[in-house]
Amino acid sequence: MTIRRMAALAAAFTTLTFGQVALAQDAPTEIKIATEGAYAPWNFTTADGKLDGLEIELANDLCARMKVKCTIVAQDWDGLIPSLTVGKFDVIMASMFITPKRLETIDFTQPYAVDPSGFAIGKDSELGKLGVSAEKFKLEDEASALAAIDKLKPMLKGKVVGVQAATTNLDFLKKYFADTVEIREYKTTEQHDLDLAAGRIDALFAQQTALAATLAKPEFADYTIAGPGFVGGVFGLGTGAGLRKEDTKLKDMLNAAIDSAIADGTIKRISEKWVGTDVTPVK
Repeated sequence: MTIRRMAALAAAFTTLTFGQVALAQDAPTEIKIATEGAYAPWNFTTADGKLDGLEIELANDLCARMKVKCTIVAQDWDGLIPSLTVGKFDVIMASMFITPKRLETIDFTQPYAVDPSGFAIGKDSELGKLGVSAEKFKLEDEASALAAIDKLKPMLKGKVVGVQAATTNLDFLKKYFADTVEIREYKTTEQHDLDLAAGRIDALFAQQTALAATLAKPEFADYTIAGPGFVGGVFGLGTGAGLRKEDTKLKDMLNAAIDSAIADGTIKRISEKWVGTDVTPVK
């Protein structure tokens, strides 16, 4: 092969390669968003099979701001990240916390919500008698957080606590309460709700807003959210939209849309509608 021919081929390859990169970074006009569809009130499936909830309404709002056509689909929790990475959909909006472990595999937008996790337990239990507390402990503030955790341990000793598998809530229980409670894992929150109602477990550990939605049902009249909430640490930076690392243009678009929804109070309005409190991240 002549030097001239080699140079021509190299130039053609370079042009093709950079053309592909440029194409990959073009602003998308249509995307597919996945949610679990089983974590009310954040995301759930209605009786007629439609997806609804805080994240569904927010996803549609963000898509309108980006001027992008969006399709929202349901995906089992444990298949969300693997399905994203192989291109089954483009974005995850499923109350997924931004954590270092997940960032090894996928990328995230900035947080669009910060929601503490805590316990729901029988009102007649020692912890249940304390009732809900407005206190929120950052796990990075180790001394204060560990003091709060140590205070809860005697009240939870020997209890069977339900938690959704493959979540930061499970990570928290394993790290701080493995020597105190029996941890029982469930594929979905609906499954652990059923076991709580049936008396097969003593308590739940989840995001406080999700617990509030569960306990609002008549069958949970004897249960209450009790103790403080916990954020940071194993819970990461808050709840964000997951996406593939290479989709940098889409990430920029989503971040701009989230900024706008925070600035004009949309996230505050939507969260107060669905979960009864403002989960807007502090900028």
